[in-house]
Amino acid sequence: MPVKKDPAARAEELRSLLHYHNYRYHILNRPEISDAEYDRLFNELRELEATHPELIAPDSPTQRVGGAVAEGFASVQHRVPMLSLDNAYTADEIREFEARLQRALPGETFTYVCEPKVDGLGVALLYEKGRLGRGATRGDGRLGEDITQNLKTVRTIPLRLRGPLADLDVLEVRGEVFMGHEAFEDLNRTLEAEGEEPFANPRNAAAGSVRQKDSGITAKRPLDIFVYAVSDARPNPFATHWDAMQALGEAGFKINPRSRRCADIQAVITTCAELERDRANLGYDADGVVIKVDSLDQQRPLGATTHHPRWAVAYKFPAQQATTVVRKIEINVGRTGALTPTALLDPVEIAGATISRATLHNADEIERLDVREGDTVIVERAGDVIPHILRVVTEKRPPEANSFAFPTTCPVCGASAFRPEGEVVSRCANSTCPARLKEGLLHYGSRRAMDIEHLGEAVVEQLVDRGLVQTFADLYGLSVAQLAELDRLAEKSATNLHTAIQASKGRGLAPLLFALGIRYVGENVARILATEFGSMENLSHATEEQLAAVHGIGPRIAASVALFFQQPENRRLIAALREAGVKMEEATSAGPRPLLGKIFVLTGGLTQMTRDEAKAAIQRLGGRVTSSVSKKTDYVIIGKDPGSKVEEVRRLGVTTLDETEFLALVQKS
Repeated sequence: MPVKKDPAARAEELRSLLHYHNYRYHILNRPEISDAEYDRLFNELRELEATHPELIAPDSPTQRVGGAVAEGFASVQHRVPMLSLDNAYTADEIREFEARLQRALPGETFTYVCEPKVDGLGVALLYEKGRLGRGATRGDGRLGEDITQNLKTVRTIPLRLRGPLADLDVLEVRGEVFMGHEAFEDLNRTLEAEGEEPFANPRNAAAGSVRQKDSGITAKRPLDIFVYAVSDARPNPFATHWDAMQALGEAGFKINPRSRRCADIQAVITTCAELERDRANLGYDADGVVIKVDSLDQQRPLGATTHHPRWAVAYKFPAQQATTVVRKIEINVGRTGALTPTALLDPVEIAGATISRATLHNADEIERLDVREGDTVIVERAGDVIPHILRVVTEKRPPEANSFAFPTTCPVCGASAFRPEGEVVSRCANSTCPARLKEGLLHYGSRRAMDIEHLGEAVVEQLVDRGLVQTFADLYGLSVAQLAELDRLAEKSATNLHTAIQASKGRGLAPLLFALGIRYVGENVARILATEFGSMENLSHATEEQLAAVHGIGPRIAASVALFFQQPENRRLIAALREAGVKMEEATSAGPRPLLGKIFVLTGGLTQMTRDEAKAAIQRLGGRVTSSVSKKTDYVIIGKDPGSKVEEVRRLGVTTLDETEFLALVQKS
């Protein structure tokens, strides 16, 4: 039997663990354990201190909220502390919550408000006379970080209030910044297409986006917010929490449409059960339901502890965890060449789904977890996020389990796998790697790359599976007869596809560079390289130093491009494309290029042309199109329903053009 630890030693161990996990969660935004596991540790410490009051220490997590303020942002003090919530896990514990209320306020009855407990980043928004003056993170509950400029980029946060609340001297509201499931998936697809690391889950994506040092990056992220409380109002016009929330909605805030007013505790239990059943359909991650006493006159005398308000409790959904065994760790290779480890598990049921695989993210994560083949592990599945390993049960580790050696070569093609300095992901450097081929072909033929119409997913699947295409160059050797043999591709369709493939040979150097899928080489970078070097021959012989010296490139892109041309497989691909007749020189305009060196930004919709057509017109005349406004921007073209860039334009004093003025500039040029 395990030896029972001395209470003082166990209390100190729990305090150390909770301080560590607070730091991982609140400061680094990289939690190692689930909320349920954290709650278990916290409750154990609280019960231990209740039994042995002499063990309560001033720095105990039960005596305060959260962790320390991260460096890099100005520290601000909250007008009212942002406390945590006490938890309930069963209907009986919800009833016990009401019993505590009745003991505190004998003879009174209570109505409640239930709200989904959104899993994002808590913020406090301070308004003075209806204008947003400050936005801050929760921080340690007493001190937060001033992230006003970043929060101003979130479209659902009003900068100026409407209606009666705009007249209040002071209004501070609390909200949860989050990222919906669809927006999260779209963001990760964009990041992967640009060669960047995807986020592990929506909460990390929201927290990482809100705490960017560059608010321009935050502005590009699909963030959202639900406001859930008024923490300070002067004067205070509200009698109930529900009335306050309705007033906030009328003032321009986004409040959760799934919030419910409940007449009694049984209605609360019913609402919690409904939200638990529907959690997968909410469209965002939620790990429970917040239950609040509705009457503010009752909230005030109920008060709060140093940790949580006594008038609210969080009903936590059942933990989506299970214990299983890792049978094998396999390495998968994605379109960008990323080597991603996956744990193959003994199948286990979690939240109604059979789980047999869990992501391990990268080599650092394997090392941090010290996970090995044969290990017993705790696996978590939250919302729509891919299951991941929470921790290893080292006590059950078999003696023959050895540390996992991450490969230094691609497990599919054998090419070298490189890990750029400062990054956590190793990548296959071979652009013709079979594991990258299908997704690579779709990208190669996409509209903004080589623009091969009709080269869709079904066609690519068959071309690769039948062995007809092993590299991009093989596309150009396909005959109409070969294409016509593919399923659902009649002779006319095959002829059209063949024509489109052949026509792509003349797209020019910039589209080709983008189509090759070189890491960090997006459309703009491809155009810069094509303009600077003029031909694939010149570019392939450029040194890393020469590449880095080009304006708009920099050392990270330079290293990636140089590495691409150093790989024998990539040099063979370029030679095969050249032999197939693909043009490898920059396509130049026959006329003058009066916009050479000019930088444009497009915002809002155009009526007389698409944004792509406008972009092509600018590039044809020598200009560059970027996505964000800076002091280096020469013109911002403002169309219908422009975005938040307009405010930045005014602040920087950049020249703006409406659609008519832009067309006049193009025609004049």
